[in-house]
Amino acid sequence: MDTLSALVVDDEMALAGVVGSYLERSGYSVTVAHDGPTAVELARSGLPDLIVLDLMLPGFDGLEVCRQVRQFSDCYIIMLTAREDEVDKVLGLSMGADDYVVKPFSPRELIARVSAMMRRPRLSVLAESQDVISIGALRINLDAVSVEVDGNAVELTRTEFDLLCALATRPKSALSRGQIIDAVWGSGWIGDHHVVDVHIGHLRRKLNDDAANPRFIRTIRGHGYAMGSG
Repeated sequence: MDTLSALVVDDEMALAGVVGSYLERSGYSVTVAHDGPTAVELARSGLPDLIVLDLMLPGFDGLEVCRQVRQFSDCYIIMLTAREDEVDKVLGLSMGADDYVVKPFSPRELIARVSAMMRRPRLSVLAESQDVISIGALRINLDAVSVEVDGNAVELTRTEFDLLCALATRPKSALSRGQIIDAVWGSGWIGDHHVVDVHIGHLRRKLNDDAANPRFIRTIRGHGYAMGSG
């Protein structure tokens, strides 16, 4: 089995070193960066499986790092934020981060979150007999891990693809946020279920799906979401 690689990005050198050492003990090959431009350069050259990314960085911030990385990589990204501000969380997720952790945090807690995310079986929610799922103008190719809308390719992160598949493999079934969390993030995930809403919003924008008049993803008020027309 190939060694997983991680890029730790934080301008607090001591914290970056601690997080890096915990990841190394967990079997990762670790690279460290302390500013935005270096982080993007190392992500582009090394193509890590995971990036632990601080929000506040010199050069340019973690949001810009995330935006640029998403142009060439679908690796898992966990954003670190020093504030409980919902705006920070939403911005990070909307830029393509998969999850967030609020400082101060226990390195063990972060590693547990990383481990749960990396253990996520890819496409575990899919029916084995299906290779392609078509819902109206939406086409999901499970083997190629690709998505098209109206014949045009749509670039999704790993989490967005898994979230879409979780809904698409149970068309017209209303899934609660908790059920979606279990299917996509895993039952051991710790965090705010609001992460589902943020990723759904980002997914809708990429699919050109209007929440008020949805073609693909419907909001089930007080419950969660469903795929397909009502």
